[in-house]
Amino acid sequence: MWPLIRARLDESGIAYDVEQTERPGDATTRTREALQRGVGLIGVVGGDGTLSEAAAGYFLPHSESGSDNASEIECHDETLPVSINPEAALAVLPAGTGDDFARNLAGKRSSLEQWLETFVAHCQGSRERTTRLIDLIRVRTENYQRHVICINASTLGLGGETGARVAAQGKQMRRLSGEARFVVAAMGALAAWRERPVRVEIDRQVVIEGPMNLVAVANARFAGGGMKLSPQAEIDDGKLDVVTATGLNRAAILRELTRIHKGGHVANPKVKIVQGRYVSIQTFAQADALRIEVDGNVSGHTPADYSIMPAALRMVV
Repeated sequence: MWPLIRARLDESGIAYDVEQTERPGDATTRTREALQRGVGLIGVVGGDGTLSEAAAGYFLPHSESGSDNASEIECHDETLPVSINPEAALAVLPAGTGDDFARNLAGKRSSLEQWLETFVAHCQGSRERTTRLIDLIRVRTENYQRHVICINASTLGLGGETGARVAAQGKQMRRLSGEARFVVAAMGALAAWRERPVRVEIDRQVVIEGPMNLVAVANARFAGGGMKLSPQAEIDDGKLDVVTATGLNRAAILRELTRIHKGGHVANPKVKIVQGRYVSIQTFAQADALRIEVDGNVSGHTPADYSIMPAALRMVV
């Protein structure tokens, strides 16, 4: 995709610098360094994982933005990450596996060419009219020691296992569409899955406890290569959408996988969606710990918690 993008940028006369990531975390580090130098706009060529890492770079590291101790669990709103420059904008030029966040922004899957024209128009026109403030999610995993920014959605249980399998797919699988890759990974995860006892607490009031198949914390509607995981989610409503599925056997899960792309799974009484600003997810034995996926990247295990970051990032739209 990059030669196409570069040619269009050169044609437009826009001045730009190029950074190429080489390892996990590079997008965060390079974005943060650029913003601290005074850069006001960063475009990301890649998928949701790269976009999520770049979004994290818009904030100071957690060691600089708040204390890091057990009391944070009791006062989560006071320890949210601090923005380096609230006026700086982030743009997506989707070239990944699922590109779900771009789909969420546009309401459908749009071509790279359309997103490129949006980016060029933003650079050449009135920037106030071409940006939108969106929410983010602050995630803490690995017994609350690992801090991650989530721009789209995080899944645990079957979702986490599926994300890990997508990330491990080889060159042959990578030739398939993002949707096909997610389906293949989900089938493999389902074959190996067993329910684990999980406790989900939302805003310290709503508690969902029992054997879980899936837990997801969503900022937006689409995840997993076009699955409408939380059909009513909005990326600027100041709320988390917490999706849980309990007590489903393999046959029932397969049936819901055929319906989830249109959001039909929410009709199942064993699937719940609850909104809130803070969610804590706990398992009770090390053997039952749930793998956590955040925007397509595997990001630790339970216990974990999630806090909404309202109107935290300016996106080019």
